[in-house]
Amino acid sequence: MCDGAVQLRHCDTRVADYVWRPGGLPRSVSPRPFLHPVRTLAGIAVTELMPRDHPHHLGASIAVPDLGGHNFWGGRTFVRAQGPTPLDNHGTQLHEGWLTRSPATIEAALAWTGADGAVLLRERRRMATVPLADDCWALDLSFELANVTAEPLSFASPATNGRPGAGYGGFFWRAPHGAAGASAFGPDRRGARHLHGRRGDWLALTGAVSPTARWTLVFVAADERTRADPWFVRTGDYPGVGSCLAWDRPLVVAAGDTLRRRIITVVADGTLAAGRVAQLAAVATAHATRG
Repeated sequence: MCDGAVQLRHCDTRVADYVWRPGGLPRSVSPRPFLHPVRTLAGIAVTELMPRDHPHHLGASIAVPDLGGHNFWGGRTFVRAQGPTPLDNHGTQLHEGWLTRSPATIEAALAWTGADGAVLLRERRRMATVPLADDCWALDLSFELANVTAEPLSFASPATNGRPGAGYGGFFWRAPHGAAGASAFGPDRRGARHLHGRRGDWLALTGAVSPTARWTLVFVAADERTRADPWFVRTGDYPGVGSCLAWDRPLVVAAGDTLRRRIITVVADGTLAAGRVAQLAAVATAHATRG
C-alpha cells in the first residue's frame, strides 16, 4: 500500500503521514498521494484508508470525479441518463518532486495523468502543521492546479452530470467509523442535512473511535475562493467532509490558467463545544490572513 511516505510533525509529535508514492493500488481507485493516518495529539487516527463501503476513499486527498472525462476520484463514473457506470477512465496523480521538505512543512510537485497517459494538470501542493493551541494542532493544506493542456479543462461532478446533491470533488477528508455516529455543525447550523451543499467559513465534524477516544475536526475555508465553494457533508452512511469545486455547474479552467484552494483543518481530541470550535476557527483564519 505504501512504497514511499514522509512524516509531518507537530513539535516532537508525529501527527500525519503523507504517502507520496502509494504502491499496489488498483487503477479503479484512481491512485494518488494521500494523508493517512492523520492523528490527534493523543494518537487517535482521524482518517480512514480504503474502507469497505468506499474503497476509493484514501484518507485526506485531492480528488475529482470528472476532469475532462477522466475519473480522478475512483470507483464508478456517473453518466447522465445512465447512472453510476464502471468505465476504464481512471486517472493517476504522480509525485514529480519535492519543493520543500521539513518535519513541519512539505511542498510537492505532482502531475495529473489521464487514462490515456496525457498530463492534464501540474499541481503544487503544500502541507504544513500549525500550532494553534496546547490541546490541538492544525493542518494547513493548499493546492494549485495548472491546466497544461492546449484546451480548457472542465472540472465536473456527479451533480453536474445529473445526480442532484452529489457535487463532490476537490479536497476530501474521509474520517473513520467509530463507536458512535459522527455529527456536524457550522457557525449557524447543525446537522449534515442543513450543512450539505451550503457555504460557510468553517464546518466541524465530531466522532469517536471508542467511548473514551473522541475527536473533533474543524475545516476552515482559508481564503475567499475556498469560502465560495459549498461543503459536502456525510455523517450517516459514512463520516466525511469535502470542499466542492463543481457543486451545481462545471468549473472550467482555461489553458494555462491555475486553480487555487486552501483549507486549514484543526485536529483536536475530545468533543469540542461550539464556542471552542468557533474560537479555533477564528485563530486558524487569522493564521491564514498572516500567511
